[in-house]
Amino acid sequence: MPLISKGVSPCPLLAAYPPGTDGDFPRAQLEQCKALELQGVTAAEAGDLSTALKKFDQAIGLLPERASAYNNRAQARRLQGDVTGALEDLERVVALSGGRGRAARQGFVQRGLLARLQGRDDDARGDFERAARLGSAFARRQLVLLNPYAALCNRMLADMMGQLRRPRNGR
Repeated sequence: MPLISKGVSPCPLLAAYPPGTDGDFPRAQLEQCKALELQGVTAAEAGDLSTALKKFDQAIGLLPERASAYNNRAQARRLQGDVTGALEDLERVVALSGGRGRAARQGFVQRGLLARLQGRDDDARGDFERAARLGSAFARRQLVLLNPYAALCNRMLADMMGQLRRPRNGR
């Protein structure tokens, strides 16, 4: 599974941006930007985060108003342990996208995951709700996991299933 968005990915967190969202950018610059992102993705998947970050920085330098490279750089920064830098990039994604579209959906999901990892469940819930409204099935699943009633029901169901699998009194 790809670490960072490119082409069509089965990973809901890092899916590619659909054609048509890039229509405002000059074609030659857009193609160059996409090529740089692809090189960054390839480097990240090979474990070379330093090269990946350089490629994403170049893509951002070429088209600083395009959200895709910020999403990718945020993921690479997170993988490198730079959570602050990742959050800065995700804020930029949300601002550039106006909180709409696929880029925003991916940004909200990534930001929600970071909030969850930091124990900020209320912030995570808010981002997952925004991403779910934008069509993220992954965010909807995260919202269920954050729901304390759902967690209690899941625990009770697991206990009940465990009891059914273990016969009592040797039966």
